[in-house]
Amino acid sequence: MKKNLILLLSALCLIGSFQVSTLAKGETMKEKVFYNQTYNNVKIAGELYKPENFDVNKKYPAIVVVHPAGGVKEQVAGLYAKKLSERGFVTLAYDAAYQGESGGEPHFLERPSSRVEDVRSSVDYLTTLPFVDKDNIGVLGICAGGGYAFNAAETEMRIKAVATVSAFDLGRARRQGLNDSMTIEQQHQKLKDAAGQRTKEVNGGEIKYNGYVPNSLEEIPENAPPMYRQGYEYYRTDLAKHPRSENKYIFSNYAEQAAFTAFDRPEFVSPRPVLFIVGENAESAYFSKEAYDEALEPKEYVVIPNATHIEMYYKPEYVNQAVEKLSEFYGKNLKGNK
Repeated sequence: MKKNLILLLSALCLIGSFQVSTLAKGETMKEKVFYNQTYNNVKIAGELYKPENFDVNKKYPAIVVVHPAGGVKEQVAGLYAKKLSERGFVTLAYDAAYQGESGGEPHFLERPSSRVEDVRSSVDYLTTLPFVDKDNIGVLGICAGGGYAFNAAETEMRIKAVATVSAFDLGRARRQGLNDSMTIEQQHQKLKDAAGQRTKEVNGGEIKYNGYVPNSLEEIPENAPPMYRQGYEYYRTDLAKHPRSENKYIFSNYAEQAAFTAFDRPEFVSPRPVLFIVGENAESAYFSKEAYDEALEPKEYVVIPNATHIEMYYKPEYVNQAVEKLSEFYGKNLKGNK
């Protein structure tokens, strides 16, 4: 009797293991994961997506998905990660160090060097998974995440294909404003303000936070581009608002942000393939177009008709077009046996 019970329990355990390692047709699986920023020992919180019919004994191409500045993994990064997993890829969306559910103090620090290291560390993590093809890892960055993803790919040779959606160079925008609209005097004043705030904080003053987007309709300038209103609608209303996306960054770190250049050596990614996807009506499209012009082959520049920068985050008619192109791009350039 005891022997039969042990055999029954063993069989049940084997059935349970099989169910975990294999997904039925039409199903994708999302798993909460934690790993460290490799050299800084900051805990990164991520969500790992596995495709339908997932088999732990196979090797899958994988994609790191990098969220916008101020965003979290549950927003646009998670949406694209999920949709690409439905196309047969293992995907990883994560919260940047010092943001969202990830560790790091002080929180709400938007630090470009750390953001780039997040990408490298996410690649590190994927290489430890037995079902990931270590030679077929790509990266996708959205908005400022596109700038960070591309910057990492310039020197991170384990990234075999890089794509961006609504790419944004946060450093250039901090230095020069959207569409390079700030005068040199305005740039200097902003840096002086940040320097003064940093001095206050190291001498015991309170931390000052700035927002990425307006917190209310009243904060939107009368002649502001649509990106301002749509940013507010996406991040600060029920459209995509998330409790861990609090719309603030530490202002005293402004100078480090301004010193960053996302697309400093676009030609250095070649011969690895690059893909830039932009909305036809995106105010930010010039970041992608200039990087595309400087990049070497193989390269692609895709314009989604009628879409704006923010609408590429969530509108099905635009997201689905982008995912179709991304799936084709990664399917061609990341092999594996998915």
